[in-house]
Amino acid sequence: MTRRLRIRHITRVAYAQAAVSSHNEVRMTPLTLPGQTTLDARVTVNPTTPTWSYWDYWGTQVTGFDLMDPHADLTITAQSLVETSPPGPLDPAPSWAEVAERTANSRLLEYATATTRTTVPPELVARAREVAAGLDPHATATAVAALVADRVSYLPGTTGVNTSAAEAWEQGAGVCQDIAHVTIALLRGLGLPTRYVSGYLHPEREAELHRPVAGQSHAWIEYWAGDWCGYDPTNRTRADESHVVVGRGRDYDDVTPHKGVYRGVAGGPPEVTVEFTRVA
Repeated sequence: MTRRLRIRHITRVAYAQAAVSSHNEVRMTPLTLPGQTTLDARVTVNPTTPTWSYWDYWGTQVTGFDLMDPHADLTITAQSLVETSPPGPLDPAPSWAEVAERTANSRLLEYATATTRTTVPPELVARAREVAAGLDPHATATAVAALVADRVSYLPGTTGVNTSAAEAWEQGAGVCQDIAHVTIALLRGLGLPTRYVSGYLHPEREAELHRPVAGQSHAWIEYWAGDWCGYDPTNRTRADESHVVVGRGRDYDDVTPHKGVYRGVAGGPPEVTVEFTRVA
């Protein structure tokens, strides 16, 4: 069933002392894709300042802005209206030989190479290879995601934004970002191009119309099996009409929702709230 979702994502940064200046990039605007249409989107900033937009190398829309006067805090509000549809049935998976040939001769190679965040010990890849023995790429993605979800429990507060896949596996707990990173690491280790997806997940599958609900940013994966196929290892399900894609990249660093630099005294972590309203 097609859904129409209104999303409001607010990030508040409070500095220990007024920042002299700051330079910021925001990746919070949903993409328009097959099965997902962004009908309206805007990013506003307080204190008010001009913003500009561009598309980065990975195909994500970026909003940039500078604050050149002292400011004690910063509030970024990203609002969007997005229409989503359920995914269609998966096409038959290509052979592993076809995946390898296509990967070696295209930009897929960028999504088949380990990054600092998606590097795991060889023995862990060997374990994934045992789990996936004899399976096609679709079944491999599902089996490896289950292996990760069985090991890495979803437990907010146990990891930070700089936690690597190897650290999350060793700790046995993390958040959706960590579970995605470990899954990506293992699938790449098996030769399956896989990318990190940043976006939103509506928390209620049967959401009541026009009732705002608290949600959160979310991370999942897309693996290449003749086409890009979305899978949410945290929830052990295909990405569907409850998922809203903002950006894809090699790992979290390519699609960080808000990053920047400022001149001033270090403060605490930002306060982030996400609200969903299903309007159709």
